[in-house]
Amino acid sequence: MTDHTLTPRSGALMGDGYACTCGSLLPDRVNAELHASEHHRCTSCLGSAVEEPVPGFTRECTACAGTGRRREQITWQLAHAEAVEVITLSMVRGVVASYEGPFHLSEIADAVRDGLALPAGRLPVGPRVRDLLLLMQESGEIHMISAPDELLDGTDAVLYRDPQWQRARTLGL
Repeated sequence: MTDHTLTPRSGALMGDGYACTCGSLLPDRVNAELHASEHHRCTSCLGSAVEEPVPGFTRECTACAGTGRRREQITWQLAHAEAVEVITLSMVRGVVASYEGPFHLSEIADAVRDGLALPAGRLPVGPRVRDLLLLMQESGEIHMISAPDELLDGTDAVLYRDPQWQRARTLGL
């Protein structure tokens, strides 16, 4: 079986494009994703198993769990969709309400996973809980009290590994 890993190329005669290890040259991202999909490769990382969210910072592709394969990408997409249905804002609010002081993302995610009796790895609980905690933060229900673990692109892109929040206190009026 021929390997199909696509990489960006620049300075090509007709502008930027993508090159595949099978020898194909593709003019743009859309065609590169189509080629990756046709050959059962992840359309996010184009089969490389690595993503670069900001210039100079790479990590395992989160869309395919670092495999570069399409099957795993689809499995993760379905798992994320299921997590959206199963893990609700009211559920996360209920867990957060049980904390008087600061709490970490991992603590809330573990409590939700335990409450649903899910084995580790069954659903992407952490990312779903993170999204809901950020929604609660936007509405002023909780406040983040963590500093970023890394500045990736100056102060424009930051990385939090296990952020910590605290419930907002009312004035008691």
